[in-house]
Amino acid sequence: MSSTTRITVTLPSDQVAELSKLTDNVSGYVAEAVARQIRHQLVGEDLRRHAEERGQFSDEELAEARSKILGAAGSSKNADAA
Repeated sequence: MSSTTRITVTLPSDQVAELSKLTDNVSGYVAEAVARQIRHQLVGEDLRRHAEERGQFSDEELAEARSKILGAAGSSKNADAA
């Protein structure tokens, strides 16, 4: 297990109330949310770098990525939208 550091976080009271309804492990819940946000930002940076170096993604590349990420469910949604 990785090391941990205790910090204090201030949140709006209504968010704390909702959070308490969702989990009894607030630290774990917040750690997962922070990890997800960090991954989101890193992926965004990678995508921006790719666009700067190689140009924007083509429609075909985007469709392939959606298919890989969402699987069959994502491709059926795209078919319905067309």
